[in-house]
Amino acid sequence: MPTTSIPSSPIIFYDIATRPPVEKTCCSPNPWKTRLALNFKGLPYSTSWVALPDVAKVRSSLKVPPCRKFADGTDFFTLPIIEDPATDSLVGDSFDIAVYLQNTYPNSGAGGLFPPQTLDYVFTHDLALLVPLSECRESEFPEYAKFNVNVDAAFSAHAQLAVQGFPFDPATAEISKAEFVRRAGVTCWEDFALAGEEREKTKDSFRNMLGGLAKLFLRDTSGPFLLGTRASYADLIVGGWLRMMRATLPESEWEEVRSWHGGLFGRLHDALEVYAEVK
Repeated sequence: MPTTSIPSSPIIFYDIATRPPVEKTCCSPNPWKTRLALNFKGLPYSTSWVALPDVAKVRSSLKVPPCRKFADGTDFFTLPIIEDPATDSLVGDSFDIAVYLQNTYPNSGAGGLFPPQTLDYVFTHDLALLVPLSECRESEFPEYAKFNVNVDAAFSAHAQLAVQGFPFDPATAEISKAEFVRRAGVTCWEDFALAGEEREKTKDSFRNMLGGLAKLFLRDTSGPFLLGTRASYADLIVGGWLRMMRATLPESEWEEVRSWHGGLFGRLHDALEVYAEVK
């Protein structure tokens, strides 16, 4: 049931706890999409920080089924989740959350998250991904749903650049790293290291991938967003991944990424700062 009013009780937003202070280090891309969307919509919310090893337990206790599976068919428990006391709703996938926020609070904040636009970006790859992606389910916003899946695949294919720099909470770092190693089927955490020529090769691939994405942003150069001066959920999808890269890449490499393709992605990241408050 759509409502134009702001919820009286804050929405609870569940995100993954990183190294303290979490407000400065949080970097999981899908929760970042949700944070940007909540701020874009101007909705009151508070963040509940969940230790990485506790995510499955928290998700199960809230009775929110996992929305992704590993290749072997086992469930992949992850965040974000939002709990909205105003409607008694629990939603546990970043794209579904954005759709829920738009449908429930259509007139809040900076406007619509899903204005009509063509989002014909396709990323094809044969790379092994470290985590399973959300599937492109039926959606009332099919252009955005497809775009979300393709952007997720494009960045995930280059996530090895970021893994070594992930700001684990020291309290749970060892158990979290062991779980990453188990999932990926490697022997130890150091196997994720990417250095020298291999790293440069992956960076080149990452730059080329972003070049393909940049073509969509060049259709309207009146502003930093896909629709020029108007931000939409498609910008937030890319922005969530840029937040992860900023937090995990060595600073000199992040500055390189910001400068690629005429500085387009640096400008996008900075323009979304207005929606990036961590509450």
